Amino acid sequence: MSKANEIHFLIVIEKANRNYSAFSPDLPGCVASGRTRKQAEANMHAAIQMHIEGLIEDGIRVPASTSSAAYVIYESQGRKRSTTTRPSNRKSL
Repeated sequence: MSKANEIHFLIVIEKANRNYSAFSPDLPGCVASGRTRKQAEANMHAAIQMHIEGLIEDGIRVPASTSSAAYVIYESQGRKRSTTTRPSNRKSL
């Protein structure tokens, strides 16, 4: 169950050569990495917390979460299907 003051930010986690990297399209410059996918996700959570606290401290508006993601399934006949997951937009912290 979500709290009224939560903002859900989409993060993208990518496999790199020897680690994983993560970023949020809604928070430019907010990035993290980790040796494992789970560690990159945890580090990204901490990076988002620090990033938002810095924005608030500097008097900058926390951006709304507007990104969404979809997987497109390629089928050999050239048809495509997609499933879109959209984050719920919440009031800023």
